[in-house]
Amino acid sequence: MAATVDGPKMNEQVDLTTIPVSPNGDVADANASNDIKTIFHDKEHFNVKHPLQNKWTLWYTKPPSGKGDNWNDLLKEIITFDSVEEFWGVQNNVTPVSKLAQKADYHLFKSGVRPEWEDVQNKHGGKWSYQFKSKDSINIDELWLHVMLAAIGETLEDEEDGEIMGVVVNVRKAFFRIGVWTRTTGKSVPGRGDGDVAGGKGRSPEKGKKVLMDIGQRFKNLLNLAPGELIEFSGHTDSAHSGSSRAKAKFTV
Repeated sequence: MAATVDGPKMNEQVDLTTIPVSPNGDVADANASNDIKTIFHDKEHFNVKHPLQNKWTLWYTKPPSGKGDNWNDLLKEIITFDSVEEFWGVQNNVTPVSKLAQKADYHLFKSGVRPEWEDVQNKHGGKWSYQFKSKDSINIDELWLHVMLAAIGETLEDEEDGEIMGVVVNVRKAFFRIGVWTRTTGKSVPGRGDGDVAGGKGRSPEKGKKVLMDIGQRFKNLLNLAPGELIEFSGHTDSAHSGSSRAKAKFTV
């Protein structure tokens, strides 16, 4: 299982699910009250959590056995969280990417969205991805952490974009690959209600492409890639038709 205990446990003395969320997400001032302690004041006995803008679920894909495994049998939901403290509790208690078996994956997606092309919130979308060809030359654990933090911190896109669905890391024999899944491929999504600009509604093709290109550039900067290195964007529909997650790129940055 991916959720084995490994390394220091930030929540060893505190059950994170019992800690109340701070009203309005404000950082409490420990000097103002002896009853309020954030993790920044006491990492073992804090009693206030800092809420995230969205609720997130961590998923794990275990390696196939080679006996005709069903995807749903391989995909496992690990935990759902909605605070900074819970994220670190999870991060410090799951197996690092560098220690996962070949053909394993982690997926961190907004709660209610399954990390599948067919999910109703993904089916009109696509993903930015980059494949690190040399596994020995990168710190995949650090990169994956930075990508997760950017996702839950809502810094991969502007607030009104509403594009980011989740992030994924793939472990393969010869490479690591990290991806960012988006709600659209730069086009308006059918069936969105009036006034729902996020996720493509009311966008021109030019605006839709710009939103995705901006996300791609932020993702590339996060991975600290050289200017000559390209990350690729492909649509899930194209991937499904080609039978591969490596469909022909629509855009590159």
